Amino acid sequence: MENAGWPRRVGALFVDWMIAWATTLLITGASYGDAPDEMPFWLPIFVFWVEVTLVTSLLGMSIGKRLFGIRVAGYDGQPIGPAGAAIRTALLCLVVPALLVTDRQRGLHDVAAKSIVVKA
Repeated sequence: MENAGWPRRVGALFVDWMIAWATTLLITGASYGDAPDEMPFWLPIFVFWVEVTLVTSLLGMSIGKRLFGIRVAGYDGQPIGPAGAAIRTALLCLVVPALLVTDRQRGLHDVAAKSIVVKA
């Protein structure tokens, strides 16, 4: 398994975040310009968490990761499952754990979920 580089990971995160924002706007009926005033600040983060957790636990990758040719796997190469995906995504939503990386370029959210992001 070859580790995925940071450019792919950041690109995938950007795509997933834009999908979460679009989904939030559809759910609330708000327009992009009105969004900050008409919805709670936590709603897009919650939508991101639900979306990425569900798709990652079912397919081993989010929509953004699929587009960038990467996936999330456990140490054994298998999908991380619902609990691992929920932990990983929750810590990703906090941002800081994802920015703190080990010497093997794994974010603390991956360490906590016992996962690794690899090329698909």
